[in-house]
Amino acid sequence: MSERKVTVSLSTLLLIVGSVLLLFLLWQLRSLLVVLMIAVVIAATLAPVIRTAESFRVPRWLAVIGVYLGLISVLTGAVLLVGPTVVDQIQKLVRKLPLYLEILGVLAQSLLVRLGMTEPDMLNQLNQLFDLQSLTSWAFKSSQEVLIRSYGITRGVIGGLLSLILAFFLSGYMLSGSDKLLAGFTSLFPEPWDKLLLAQVPLMSERMGGYIQGRILVSSILGVVITIGLRLLGISDLALGLGVIAGGTNLIPFFGPVLGAIPALIVAIAQGGWTFLWVFLLFLMIQNLETYVLDPLLVGSSVKVNPLYQLLAVLGGAQVLGILGAVIVPPWVAGAAVLLDNLYLKPKIAIPSKVLSPFDNLTSQKN
Repeated sequence: MSERKVTVSLSTLLLIVGSVLLLFLLWQLRSLLVVLMIAVVIAATLAPVIRTAESFRVPRWLAVIGVYLGLISVLTGAVLLVGPTVVDQIQKLVRKLPLYLEILGVLAQSLLVRLGMTEPDMLNQLNQLFDLQSLTSWAFKSSQEVLIRSYGITRGVIGGLLSLILAFFLSGYMLSGSDKLLAGFTSLFPEPWDKLLLAQVPLMSERMGGYIQGRILVSSILGVVITIGLRLLGISDLALGLGVIAGGTNLIPFFGPVLGAIPALIVAIAQGGWTFLWVFLLFLMIQNLETYVLDPLLVGSSVKVNPLYQLLAVLGGAQVLGILGAVIVPPWVAGAAVLLDNLYLKPKIAIPSKVLSPFDNLTSQKN
């Protein structure tokens, strides 16, 4: 049996060692990387407004300052206008939660008795299900792992707030000097990949920004519609708080609408009568409106990513970064899809019998 000798060159060994050290460094700087990811998403979201201001011959630095001051003013005004009411209604919802759960338990027991299910074990399990302490403990244990990932990345609530502020300012710096930053970053790659990657940046920014803009717009519309609908259905004392909860959770694709509907349905079923049915129909109608009208028009047209891949992005982001990852990872996947489409899939489909070189791809884009 012949012996095979495996030789490793010094350059290969240095490359392996350098890659391991780079991965270790990136892991140590993961908090900063998350901040940079958020900053890029914010910058991509605000980039169209900056370009619009530049079209009116406004200097870029002045446009960035004006947009950010306007955004801060709008957010501050919204917090001052509806913030106290929202906080008050959410606190009221938390205070009434034991009563709602007790009513749910009574209704469930009554339903079981009508169905002839009067076994003591089943009734005890039902009482435990609607026990506030047991329910709170279960919810805490179920969400602890997801929340701890978000807090672990951002070093707690205060650290998360500071990270968001840092990302906000970093995004402004990126927008004000984007040309030099992008040119400097892509120059690290060999020719012609530097020009190829630089040409894809505007497309990636448009795709990522379009996703976040669409999600915010859809969530805002649904939050307003849910608030108005709940008021009309007789839940006026908690309508705004429940609408804000539903709109906020809707930022998370696929699972957010379901999570946002749960508090309103608990309140509705506790009130009895036809309220639960009408609230259920309201959320069912809103879910269909979002799925078949708003998402295809405002989100799907800009993302251009298969829904399965979007779902995997949400699940993967939540697994690694918690709730924060479920929001910021999908736009990054949408941006990465631009590179995959333009640098691999389209050239492969256009010339299936020929291996397309980067020079050919760059020439075709110029033409």
